[in-house]
Amino acid sequence: MTLSDLGKKIESREAKLAVIGLGYVGLPVACMFARAGFQVTGLDIKLELISKINAGISPIEGEEPGLSELLGEVVGSGHFYATDDYKELSLADIVLIDVETPVDHDHKPNYSALISACQSMGRVLKSGALVIVESTIAPGTSDHIVSTMIESTSGKRVDNDYFLGVCPERVMPGKLLHNMRKMSRVCGGSTPETAKVMRELYISIVEADLDTTDMLTAELVKTTENAYRDVQIAFANEVALICEAAGGDVWRVRELVNKSPYRQMHLPGAGVGGHCIPKDPWLLAHAAEREEVPLRLIPAARAVNDWMPFHILDLLKDALNEADRSISSARILILGYAYLEDTDDVRNSPSAVLKEQLDQLGTKTILHDPYITGYQGGLLELAKGCNAVVLMVRHRPYLELDLVALNSVLSSPVFIDGRGVYDPSALQSAGFIFRTIGRGLRQAL
Repeated sequence: MTLSDLGKKIESREAKLAVIGLGYVGLPVACMFARAGFQVTGLDIKLELISKINAGISPIEGEEPGLSELLGEVVGSGHFYATDDYKELSLADIVLIDVETPVDHDHKPNYSALISACQSMGRVLKSGALVIVESTIAPGTSDHIVSTMIESTSGKRVDNDYFLGVCPERVMPGKLLHNMRKMSRVCGGSTPETAKVMRELYISIVEADLDTTDMLTAELVKTTENAYRDVQIAFANEVALICEAAGGDVWRVRELVNKSPYRQMHLPGAGVGGHCIPKDPWLLAHAAEREEVPLRLIPAARAVNDWMPFHILDLLKDALNEADRSISSARILILGYAYLEDTDDVRNSPSAVLKEQLDQLGTKTILHDPYITGYQGGLLELAKGCNAVVLMVRHRPYLELDLVALNSVLSSPVFIDGRGVYDPSALQSAGFIFRTIGRGLRQAL
């Protein structure tokens, strides 16, 4: 099958698709292509997840508009089913790879899942098939790892016996389907002709710009955009720390800074989590490792953002001291365990870092998160007898807490606002000893 043949099969919706990895990216993208008229096979190694999907039940909790309904629709129509058997990918004309690509503790890429997927898929890869990596990878990975793994197991040569491309996802939990439709994508192909066919595929689900380029550029674009966000958040966090020290209010400062043209200061907060931002800057930096480029900004930004949960711990200690309470004997209620508001995504959760530090101090911690099974329940009931409440995530149910009622069940009136949700006057009126990230004590009111 030639690229021209594949383009015709895409246009007629005769092309069979396979998606490897049915998580926050793979599941919605599989559903969207199925709704567009393609026959889609999803592959994952988690049997419980496969069972749920084939029953039309979304394994992704939290507020994810439209996903549950879409999954039920495409499973019911027969356009999408899930399996753990790679042999069922042997008829696929197009294979999308959406597995996790984390970094290790030394900030080096961990491609064990990617390599396994490439090797397993390579053994059954159809001649003339198009393989597209949607996972975020370090620049150069498609050439140096993906194609090598596929060719070693399939015996096929890229651009001759199969085709290869990179089209990094651009999604965020809570907005998965919306972002897939409305955010632009970069289609990087091993050849310009491959990139063009990729664009013809994605135009069936994307309503924004689809730019064609080479694979390296596509890899650079994705890692650069998330490194940019990380650096900008780190700047906001550092300004927040300066405001605390100077007695200022970072939230008011940010509001007024952003009134100036070409300024867009990001939000400070209790930490940066998720699968992308904590790792993608390291993936970008990894591309320069062999050349020993002296990197300063990216590591510094990572250090600032990684430190924010520890800063929340410092604010908590300070407020408990004011309440004449030792942190080692305290009982703390942490509000929010997901990394992002209104989702159940706990990957690289800043709350997990805070809890680990409190556990090491001997502090009793209680977790509440309205979107995560095991951490749900009556908030006021969980707060009874606690010495402090730490708000770590801006979940919608936390935006309108009854602060007076909350304080009435606590043993100590301490509230730490790690996301700048509450006006200081409201916390003072409720009788709290409080600390808010980015607000100095002289500006507390």
